[in-house]
Amino acid sequence: MSEPDRRYDDPNGSTAFPGRPLADQPTEVVHPGGADPRYDTVVGGTAPYPSPRPPDTGQPEIWDQAATDQQWDDGTSTQPDYRDAPVLVRRADTLAGLLLLLAGIAAGVSLLVVWVNGGGTGLDLVTDGIDDLGDPQRLDDRDTWEPLAVVFGGAALFVLGLLAFVPAKSHRFLGVLALLVSLVVAAAVLVPLADANWDVQRWAVGGWFTVAVAGLGFLGALKALMTHPRLR
Repeated sequence: MSEPDRRYDDPNGSTAFPGRPLADQPTEVVHPGGADPRYDTVVGGTAPYPSPRPPDTGQPEIWDQAATDQQWDDGTSTQPDYRDAPVLVRRADTLAGLLLLLAGIAAGVSLLVVWVNGGGTGLDLVTDGIDDLGDPQRLDDRDTWEPLAVVFGGAALFVLGLLAFVPAKSHRFLGVLALLVSLVVAAAVLVPLADANWDVQRWAVGGWFTVAVAGLGFLGALKALMTHPRLR
């Protein structure tokens, strides 16, 4: 058996191109440690700027992810604010709003019916009251402020009932306003009743609707006042 021709073998042991003369073989550069000095490799340290990623040279690449994250984190990033404190929940007071709306509707219905037997409808009483506003003396003599207080108070309660459906942290302020309006309406109902020696037999359907305005407004105001804010 004939031995292979070793005339062109590298005396240093390189056999990358066997069988070719040394003059025809490409120069092979061997770096100490197997790393290419043309590229900086960050190993476990920090650098002012991240090192560029070298092209694929077939050599293993070493990257320190912690060092890279530390280079980009300059301390100006925004951290989310997590608090354990309870938060007030905005919500609507449905029951209080419904009671106040019913009070306003009762005031509107009272305009269409007779308040006192033998008398006029609520609309007639309101019209007479508006006519007497120009003469304060007539207003005191005829006591026509009560229908105005009942009707306009019912309208105010209706508006407050709509506002009670708006989500809010608390509806106590609306409850205070509704309570004041309800007290005025109650006074407008009780004063003529006291003048009639508490004779409720004279009242027609409209008179009981005025009582409903005061009662429903009072209940809606109490509901809004007694409802505590909800925490989450």
